[in-house]
Amino acid sequence: MEPAFQRLFTVEEANALLPSLREILNEAALHRDALREKAPHMEPILRASPSNGGGKAGSEYGVEAYNLYLAIGRIRELGVVLKDLDMGLLDFPHERGGRIVFLCWHPPEERVEYWHDLDAGYAGRQPL
Repeated sequence: MEPAFQRLFTVEEANALLPSLREILNEAALHRDALREKAPHMEPILRASPSNGGGKAGSEYGVEAYNLYLAIGRIRELGVVLKDLDMGLLDFPHERGGRIVFLCWHPPEERVEYWHDLDAGYAGRQPL
């Protein structure tokens, strides 16, 4: 049985969202990078956090994590599936030949030009 998606996209609808999605992905990448930069320094802060709440560094880490969560949530709210944040890999549920597949896109591609079966993943991409 195919999973239920909140919406299905035409190729045109997916392409129309790309400028907004590029902005969201760029924002998410900034928060991801900030978390990666701060993560190695977090262990002593987290150990001390039960008594001091994590202090300024813990608070800053939490803000970055929350902002990343919000950016990913904005992608999800659009009905788009984020497959890989590092690649910026996005899938758009799409009906093709009477069945549900994913339109597949990632930067630096200019437009959506590939699709794959729901269980095929990136390696199974095929040109439209």
